[in-house]
Amino acid sequence: MRPMAVGIAMVMALGSASVTAHAQSWRPPADNQRCPSKWGAGDERGSGNHMKPETVLRAARLIRTGEVIELGHVLSAQMPISSTRRFDVHTKRTFMNPQSNRRGSNEELVTSEIGQVGTQLDGFTHQTIENSLYNCFKVDELATRTGFTKLGIENVGALITRGVLIDVAGLKGVDMLPDTYEITVPDLQQALQRQNLTLQRGDAAIVHTGWGKLWARDNARYMKSCPGIGVAAAEWLARQDPMLVGSDNWPVEVAPNPDTQVSLPVHQIMLVVNGIHLLENLKLDELAAKRVYEFAFMMQPLKLKGGTGSTVAPIAVR
Repeated sequence: MRPMAVGIAMVMALGSASVTAHAQSWRPPADNQRCPSKWGAGDERGSGNHMKPETVLRAARLIRTGEVIELGHVLSAQMPISSTRRFDVHTKRTFMNPQSNRRGSNEELVTSEIGQVGTQLDGFTHQTIENSLYNCFKVDELATRTGFTKLGIENVGALITRGVLIDVAGLKGVDMLPDTYEITVPDLQQALQRQNLTLQRGDAAIVHTGWGKLWARDNARYMKSCPGIGVAAAEWLARQDPMLVGSDNWPVEVAPNPDTQVSLPVHQIMLVVNGIHLLENLKLDELAAKRVYEFAFMMQPLKLKGGTGSTVAPIAVR
């Protein structure tokens, strides 16, 4: 029983430490404090501007074996999903052609928030500070019945860069962090040090919490709360100037936030203030199990004009 007791004590200590020692509140900056973006007034791509030929070549130099590891979950009715969203697939057997080769065909109708289900990339129209979006574009001026006229997910394009897995669960010696554990700056720094890596400008910074083990197994627990980065960790990551920040949970950040007066502040810190995309619901179990901490990351969102995000199927190549 002693190993079990030690494990329980570790989980309790991790959980209590996240609530008491590291909780940090956050208040949105005024528009004149964050705009124009460092990428220039009117910019719509934010951290996507890091996508350059030299970024691709830097990623390509990490490929040694050609092994491809898929980082996206399968889209299905069994996946965890927000109660206000839906994912319905209706298969259509269209017709049997009358010609002699008897060619039949099938297709499907999908009813879903296609930008906000499954493994997904959050675009800049997904989150606001009141009526203000990234680079101080205004929702009222951009929103139409058929999509946003600026900042749509179609502006992102293909993203190929150096990917870095920051294995915080591995650092703590657990398969999965406790339900509301707030990942701190020291957690990120120590995990990187343990892996003998540092973040570089334009990286895809991917945080492993182990929470993905609940995917399609305990959806209620998966969606109720989750471990993730806190405000201080998010601001530290933003200062590293990544192309995107992702995780194996549904909001990337800890939820609910330890400060009950704020709602998912990391979404605003990343998307609205800093113009950094968030990549949610990643499948990271294979990367973590194989200790693949550095790899070529490749992903392209759907060309959904005016969309708030996109379901994606990213890959890691090593």
